[in-house]
Amino acid sequence: MAGVGGDVGAGPGSVAEAVAVQEELRPLVDLVGPGPSAPATVAGLDVAYAEGGDLLAAAVTVLDARTLAVVDSAVGVGRPAFGYVPGLFAFRELPALLGALDRLTVIPDLLVCDGHGLAHPRRFGLACHLGVVTGLPTIGVGKTPLVGTWEPPAVERGAWSPLRDGGDVVGRVLRTRDGVKPVFVSVGHRMGLENATAQVLALTPRYRLPETTRTADRLCRDALTEAERAAGTPVAGRGTAAERAD
Repeated sequence: MAGVGGDVGAGPGSVAEAVAVQEELRPLVDLVGPGPSAPATVAGLDVAYAEGGDLLAAAVTVLDARTLAVVDSAVGVGRPAFGYVPGLFAFRELPALLGALDRLTVIPDLLVCDGHGLAHPRRFGLACHLGVVTGLPTIGVGKTPLVGTWEPPAVERGAWSPLRDGGDVVGRVLRTRDGVKPVFVSVGHRMGLENATAQVLALTPRYRLPETTRTADRLCRDALTEAERAAGTPVAGRGTAAERAD
C-alpha cells in the first residue's frame, strides 16, 4: 500500500530525542475530526513481544465495517526499534506497524490501535503518532488506562464517563458489554471523541474488545509463535498496561 505506511526516518537515539519528536509532531494532530461516521473498512493494529522482549510481531487486519469479516491483513516479525521507556512505546512499535501497513492491498478508512492517543502524558500516544505519520483517521482503545481519573460508568453497554487528566478530558471510559469492565477510548487523529465512541461500539457487538483488536492480536501472536518455535523461545504476549505504557 504505497505511501500509506508513512516514513518515520531514522529513529531517535535517546529518550530526550524521542520526547522532542513527540513535542514537534503533537501540534499536527487533528482532535476535532469528526472523521468517517460510516467507514467501509476499519483496521486493527497490534503487537506481540517475545518473552525476552528482543523480538516482536506487528499485525494489521482490515475488516469490512458492516460484516466485521477480515478482508485484508499483513504481519511482520522484527526487533523493537527503541528501548523500553514508558510513554515512548510508539518508537518501539511504529516501524514494524508501518511496515505491515505498507503491505496491505486495501486502504482502511479508520485505524484502531491497541493503545492510547490523546490519553497520554504528553498527549501524543501511539494512535496520535500513527495518525500523523499515515494521515489516516485513528483512534486508540486501551484495555487499561495510562493516565487520568474517572468515575465508573453505568453497568449497561454504551455507558461512558469522561477520562480526565490535569483538568483536560482526554478520552472516555466506555462500557462495551453489560457488567464487564470498560475500555479506554481516546482520539488519535482526524476523529472526534463522540464518533470514536460510536465506532468502538460498532466494533464490539459480542465481546469487550473491538473485533479489530481481537483479529490483529490473533495474527501477531500466531506469527510470533511460529518465529519463536524456530528459535525455541516462549512467547510472552503484549504485556499489561504497566509493562507497556504507550
